[in-house]
Amino acid sequence: MRFAPEPAFSHGQPQHTGVLYCNLGTPDAPTPAAVRRYLAQFLSDPRVVEIPRAVWLPILYGLILPLRSSKSAAKYATIWTKDGSPLKLWTDKQGKLLQGWLGEHGHRVKVRYAMRYGSPSIASQLDALKMEGATRILVLSAYPQYSATTTASVIDAVNEWAGRTRNVPELRFVNRYHDDSGYVAALAGRIQRHWKEHGKPDHFVMSFHGVPERTLRLGDPYHCECQKTGRMLAESLGLQAGRYTVSFQSRFGKARWLEPYTEPTLKALARKGVKRVDVACPGFTSDCLETLEEIAQEGRDAFLAAGGEAFHYIPCLNDEPAWIAALGAVAARHLAGWPTGEAPDAQALAATRAAAVAKGAAR
Repeated sequence: MRFAPEPAFSHGQPQHTGVLYCNLGTPDAPTPAAVRRYLAQFLSDPRVVEIPRAVWLPILYGLILPLRSSKSAAKYATIWTKDGSPLKLWTDKQGKLLQGWLGEHGHRVKVRYAMRYGSPSIASQLDALKMEGATRILVLSAYPQYSATTTASVIDAVNEWAGRTRNVPELRFVNRYHDDSGYVAALAGRIQRHWKEHGKPDHFVMSFHGVPERTLRLGDPYHCECQKTGRMLAESLGLQAGRYTVSFQSRFGKARWLEPYTEPTLKALARKGVKRVDVACPGFTSDCLETLEEIAQEGRDAFLAAGGEAFHYIPCLNDEPAWIAALGAVAARHLAGWPTGEAPDAQALAATRAAAVAKGAAR
């Protein structure tokens, strides 16, 4: 095996700590060609589709990509901004705000964001952190709930990069923060502000990304962690059982996925006489195709067509200050023990001690 050469200036340089903030990914443009490249990388990941390669890849390249790329590109076009993909824009901004929060709390670290699929890739951003002198790297996923299809796939990509690297930095991974009090409080604050402005709904739906049901039977904790986030959020909002539903969206293929499915749930609520429904997506920390198109557009249309009268989509956490603080606190806990700089209180204490020593020397 050939290992990548190390930076020429690496010997004797100061050691630094980096944070790699990872999200799922997005096409580079809302075009069939760009979407095809993105879907090919995404759907060929064995963590995402657990079907033998010899069976799956001919289906993927022979049927799915030719048929789905144009349809998906049209959907991406409905949510694309003049500055690009919402997911990429929000993830980039979150990374910058996270570095700012950590810096304000005494952690002199470099934060870079990466996409598991698409650009900037995990490997390229790890290379950049190494070039900047990082000898310790914390890998922080944008996924609060652990899943082998997402969190573990990020770990795979990092380990693949490490397998090609001669001088591997110290690595730590944040696998989950689904029950973090700061994260849940940020979600609750976002929703409560919406309700203060628009009033409360008849029913509240928390829609998480779906995964095949068999992953639950095989031991993936994702379903349980989504349910716990849902319970904690409902408690924070003061919602009683029967006033809210935890559902799962983005089903793909004919296999059974985690239930209840979001769109049929919305239709059923409308048919039962629910006039207004509000939907939030706690598992998505940045607005993206799955929230802005699948929920805010398709979900709305399904609910209204089934007899509902009012549909409110509540945006993701995005750049919510409370969310950035919660994310920063999660990162800070996992950075513990690594030299990242003195915290403000420690700096103040050191300054006080220095002043006392100087005063004593002057006497």
